[in-house]
Amino acid sequence: MNFRLAAAVTGALVSSLACAQATVKGDAAKAQQIVTQVCASCHGKDGNSTSPVNPVLAGQLPEYIRKQLVNFKAQGDKPAERINPVMNGMVASLSESDMANLAVYFAGQTRNPRAAHDPELVKLGQSIYRGGILAKGVAACASCHLPNGAGVPALFPRLSGQYPEYTAAQLKAFRAGDRTNDPNKMMRLTAAKLSDREISALAEYIAGLR
Repeated sequence: MNFRLAAAVTGALVSSLACAQATVKGDAAKAQQIVTQVCASCHGKDGNSTSPVNPVLAGQLPEYIRKQLVNFKAQGDKPAERINPVMNGMVASLSESDMANLAVYFAGQTRNPRAAHDPELVKLGQSIYRGGILAKGVAACASCHLPNGAGVPALFPRLSGQYPEYTAAQLKAFRAGDRTNDPNKMMRLTAAKLSDREISALAEYIAGLR
């Protein structure tokens, strides 16, 4: 692993994000009605989406879920920080407490395991995830998201067990600048250096992480 690069990147990111997100306090029971009436059709009642178009939310860090919900919602005269016509509409009527309750609810669900299927892509993805790409200045993904993809509470989201199609789509969105709600442009700067094959390899490897 390129430890110097990983340590430098991680140190800078942690110092800038350490106070950015407060611990989420919510009531999972109060989220039940919203989950049933609004969320379940796309993400599943237990957060295990049945379509790779929609991300798996089960077991995701509550701070990350809340941040995404906030980012999907327009604030006063300002447009939403993260643009998605479906989600922008879904969160429009949610209150701060609703979003906290939903975050706690989905974080408490159990994520179904997922497996990688392409050994060649997995090998490349493992190399990038664990060691980065020195020649391109890409730090190891594990330096922020941990070797098992579990993420770091309040800082970096859980990646393990996500649909590879969804992970790849988000990396490409960051690379194209279509998704811009990453603090300090950390994901945009990283994804900009990745090829389509490298993105596919990372997404495949991440899907099988435990």
